[in-house]
Parts: sequence; structure tokens; C-alpha cells
Amino acid sequence: MAGPAPPAADELPGPARRLYSRMEASCLELALEGERLCKAGDFKAGVAFFEAAVQVGTEDLKTLSAIYSQLGNAYFYLKEYARALEYHKHDLLLARTIGDRMGEAKASGNLGNTLKVLGRFDEAIVCCQRHLDIAQEQGDKIGEARALYNIGNVYHAKGKQLSWSAAQDPGHVPPDVRETLRRASEFYERNLSLVKELGDRAAQGRAYGNLGNTHYLLGSFVEAITFHKERLAIAKEFGDKAAERRAYSNLGNAHIFLGRFDVAAEYYKKTLQLSRQLKDQAVEAQACYSLGNTYTLLQDYERAAEYHLRHLLIAQELADRVGEGRACWSLGNAYVSMGSPAQALTFAKKHLEISQEIGDRNGELTARMNVAQLQLALGRLTSPAAAEKPDLAGYEAQGEFLDWAWGVLLPTAQPWTGCRGVTGGPRGGGGLAQARAWAARAC
Repeated sequence: MAGPAPPAADELPGPARRLYSRMEASCLELALEGERLCKAGDFKAGVAFFEAAVQVGTEDLKTLSAIYSQLGNAYFYLKEYARALEYHKHDLLLARTIGDRMGEAKASGNLGNTLKVLGRFDEAIVCCQRHLDIAQEQGDKIGEARALYNIGNVYHAKGKQLSWSAAQDPGHVPPDVRETLRRASEFYERNLSLVKELGDRAAQGRAYGNLGNTHYLLGSFVEAITFHKERLAIAKEFGDKAAERRAYSNLGNAHIFLGRFDVAAEYYKKTLQLSRQLKDQAVEAQACYSLGNTYTLLQDYERAAEYHLRHLLIAQELADRVGEGRACWSLGNAYVSMGSPAQALTFAKKHLEISQEIGDRNGELTARMNVAQLQLALGRLTSPAAAEKPDLAGYEAQGEFLDWAWGVLLPTAQPWTGCRGVTGGPRGGGGLAQARAWAARAC
């Protein structure tokens, strides 16, 4: 328990009052330097100054609350989520102690965002709902809009996680996943309505993008396209090239599910162009991979091979062995489709080698089977009775037993991080529907 309240500064004797003032100034100066460093992107150094400010101490509880909040945010950006949670809890407790309702709302929102990242979705919703309730109570429209958006994000994240576990195509998800995504869409709609009222175009862009993503996962591809086009227009309005690139990628994904492969290819080309402007090699590789797969669906195997080769070269440059393995498998498939088993065998062997190296058991089994089938076909070609075209009926190739990656569904607020390898798709086998569905499994 806290002891008796200390005397006010003006009640202290002269020397003690001067010491108290220096302590207060020192705490504030340290905190301001920490804030400056964080704004400059140096969160590690900023944390050191904030921690020093806490050590020096202050009798101004609002200042201390602000320091706790900044520490929580800095640790969040450093991905030290347990520490972020600790300081946001301190901030919440302090805000309640001094009766600061707006401070309590802010701390609740920060706690909700941190709990969401930790996968503690139900707790996150409670905190975000408290943020919403207080914002509405205080007539804080901006805070209300943020709370609505954050609740949408929690339901969205929960829905994506559940959909990955269910391994279902967009639109073919279990009832609990559908309900979770429906709730996300509901809160994004409410957020969109409010930010339109506030005239906040940037926030409208984020809402449109996330509405597109949730409708995509729900299998409402026409609606998803409508929302992503709105997101694209606002990204162009702000000159936000990263958001523009994400919108193009998401538009490509949605058109794939509508069977409009030629339109999807055009969007993926724009994704590729922007990724080069942004000098983002990982996304450039993903766009090449998506284009390779799209041209396979269009049965233009030479162009498919061209894009898969570009993907392979970037994966090698980035030392992304998973992506490199996927590119080799795709190139083997393309050369089989072009009737070039010798070239296909080269890539199938490389796929086998990489699968063994990275411990991809499913990839290894597939590669072994493909190598065996290609060697058998090439053996037949050398025999006098060989047919003009090799028999590759057992080859696990694209169009039969597909497992590829489309350009991933990219969140509006942050870039995809490549949890299945920087530039390639997931591992394992699957049919055409599963191959298409991978576009919905964002990281």
C-alpha cells in the first residue's frame, strides 16, 4: 500500500523545494528526450530514457501516466509485447486512480491492441469495448472511431486465425469463423460511417481496405473488389504507394476467385511495378510468383516460366530457401507443361534438395515422386519404342495437384511479413481450390 501523500512542493523548506523542482525537471527532460527518440524511430534508446525518467520519479501523476503509455508503445514497436502489456496496465491503473476517464480510454485501447497481437482476442475485445464505451460517454468522436476500428481489427485477426486452422477456401468457412468475420465487417462499417462524418479520408482508406479483406475471406468477392477499388482511389489521393500496391495485390486475388485471370494478371503487374518502385524485393518476388501461377491458369506456360524464374532469382538473392524451393517446383511444372522433361528434371532435383535441407517432408515426398516420374519418362524417350511425347501422367504438376501461392491478402495497416518463407508459398500438397485459397491466408 502507498504511504501518506507527500507534502506539496510549496510546503517544503527552501533546499528541499529546489531539489524537488530539479527532480521534476529531470524527469520531464528525460521523458521528452525519450519521446523525441521514439518519434525518430529509435525505440530502444527511447525506452532507456523513459525508464530513467521512471527511476527519477515525479509527483505529477498525469506525467507519469504519459510516460507509462509511451513506454508501452515503445515496447510494442520493439515487439516486446509482455513489457508493453505491463506498462499499459500501469497506465490504466494510474488513470483510474486519478479519475482520468480519457486516460483510461486511451490505456484500454492500447491494452486491447497489445492483447490482440498476443492472440488473446476475447480479453482484447473487452478492453477495446471499454475504450469505445468511455469515448461515447465523453463525446469523443475521434476516440470512438479508433475504438470501432480496433474492435474490427480484433475480430478480423481472430477470424483469420480461425480460418487458417480450418484450412478452408474463402466463403467456405465454419459458422464460428463466418460470425467472427461478420462482426469484424460490422465494426469496420460503423468506423467507416463515423470517419466519413469526421471527414478523415486516410481513416476511410483503412476502413475500405479492411472491409475488402473481410468480405474476401467471407467469399463475397464482388463486394471485396468494390471496397478495394475505393481503398486504391484514396491511396492514390494521398500518394501512398505502399497502400496502392497492397490494393492492387488484393484486387488481383479477388479476380482470381471470380475466374477473371486476365484481369488478375494486370493487377499483379501493377503490384510488381510498384514493388520495384518501393525497392521491396520480397514483395516483388511474391508478385512474380502470383503472375507465374496466373499465366499457368491462362495456359501461357512460357510466360509462367519467365515469372517463376524471376521469383527464383530474387529468392536466391534474399537467401530464402523456402521461396527458392517453391520456385523450383513451379519451374519444373512449367517445363513439364511445355513438354521439356529434361529441364523439368533439373528443377525437380533442386526442389528435392531444398526440401531435404529445410525439413519440408511433404515437399520432399512430392519432389521424389516428380523426379522418379521424370526419370522414367526420359528413359522411355531413349528407348526405340518411345512415343513422341513422354508420359507424365503421374507427375505432381500445376493444374492437377496444385500447391502454389497467389499474391497474399495484405492487411491494410501493415505489410505482409512472409511467415511461410519470404517470397514463396506454403508447404505441402493440395488441390486447385486449396491453391487459390492460399491467397486468403495472410500473415
